[in-house]
Amino acid sequence: MKILAVDTTASPVSVAILNDGFLLGEFFLNTKTTHSQTLMPLVDTILKTTGTDIKDIDVFAVNSGPGSFTGVRIGVSSVKGMSMPSDTKCASVSTLESMAYCMPYADGIVCAVMDARCSQVYNALFRLSDGQVIRLTEDRALSLDELEKELTEYKDTIYLVGDGAELCYKAYNENIKNIVLTPMNIRYQHAYGTAKVAEKLAQEGKLCTSAQLMPTYLRLPQAERERKMRNS
Repeated sequence: MKILAVDTTASPVSVAILNDGFLLGEFFLNTKTTHSQTLMPLVDTILKTTGTDIKDIDVFAVNSGPGSFTGVRIGVSSVKGMSMPSDTKCASVSTLESMAYCMPYADGIVCAVMDARCSQVYNALFRLSDGQVIRLTEDRALSLDELEKELTEYKDTIYLVGDGAELCYKAYNENIKNIVLTPMNIRYQHAYGTAKVAEKLAQEGKLCTSAQLMPTYLRLPQAERERKMRNS
C-alpha cells in the first residue's frame, strides 16, 4: 500500500510517501513560506524523485487539524484535489496524533501541543510503550494553566512536541521536573507521522472519500469568535 501524506497545519510543511511501511522519501521545510506556494511543488518533486506515479497512490493522507485555519484548509483542499479524479481513498489524521507517531522508540508520555494563542493550546496526550502509541485524551483546546495541572499527575517522562512545546517548557519546567523539550528535528509534525497514522486507519477500515474529507477545528476562527462577541 502506497500512502502519500502531507502536513500544512503549522509553519512547517512536509510531504512523505510510505510504501508498505517503508519510508520512500520525505521533504520538510520550515521557511515560513506560504503553503499554497510550497506544498504542490514538494508533492511533484517527491513523486518524481521516488519514481512514483500519482495513479499508483492507494491512500492520500492529510493532517486535517487542529492547526492554523488557513494551513489546515490548504492541506485538506489539496488532498481533495489529488484524490478526487481517481476516487482514491483518503485518511483524515489528527495533527496531534501524527506527532506521537514520529517517536515510537521512546517510553513515557507524549504531550503534543500547538500554540492556539490567547494563552491556550491545542493538545492531546499519548502513552508510548514498547513501540505502541496509546491515546490518553481526545484532541482539545485548553488553557496553559489547565494543562499544567493535568501534567503534574504524571510521573513518567513527559516529551513536549509541537510548535507550542517551547512555550509550555518555559511555563512549566520550574514546577514539573519530568518534562523534556524534544530536539527540533522531531519536535514538529512530519508527514511521516501522518502516513503512519493513515496506515493504522486503513487497517481499521476508517478511511474516507474525498467528499467526506473535511477540516477539523477545535474552536471557531477568530473572526467568528469576535462576531459572536459583538452580537452577544
